Amino acid sequence: MALLAWFEALSFQAQLILVAVVCDPIGFAAGYLLAPEFGVEPILGGAYGLVIASLPLSLLVLREAGKR
Repeated sequence: MALLAWFEALSFQAQLILVAVVCDPIGFAAGYLLAPEFGVEPILGGAYGLVIASLPLSLLVLREAGKR
C-alpha cells in the first residue's frame, strides 16, 4: 500500500510518464512475443501490444478528468 500512496503523491505529469515508461515496453514485448501464437507477424503484435498498453494510461487520464 505504500507504493500506491507514493504513486498518488506524485504530480499528474509524473504519473503519466511513469505509467507510460512501465506499460509501453511491457505491452510491446508481450505483443511481440505472443503474436506468432495467434498467426500475426511479431512487429504487428508489438503494435497491438502498444495499443493495449495505452489502456492504463487512458484510465489514468479519465480518473484525473473526473476529479476536476
